[in-house]
Amino acid sequence: MYLHIGNDFVVKKSDVVAIFDLDNTSQSILTRKYLSRCEKEGRVINASGEELPKSFVVCSYENSQKVYLSQLNSSTLLRRSEQKGLER
Repeated sequence: MYLHIGNDFVVKKSDVVAIFDLDNTSQSILTRKYLSRCEKEGRVINASGEELPKSFVVCSYENSQKVYLSQLNSSTLLRRSEQKGLER
């Protein structure tokens, strides 16, 4: 099954490690360092388009992780992840 995370971006639900609220988690120095490192390594994908991101989704693939910035609230993404099928 898939999770629509904003604009034209979908990820496999099985690849999703975590969904975070950007405002709450970015207060932590550890989160800021993690996001900064991911950005430097080219692992951040802006799925929010021109809108300000409200959340980020960490996905794990075989030997790497990707971080998707989303304009959707983390609660919306969580609700979508709990539904069955392709969410749009």
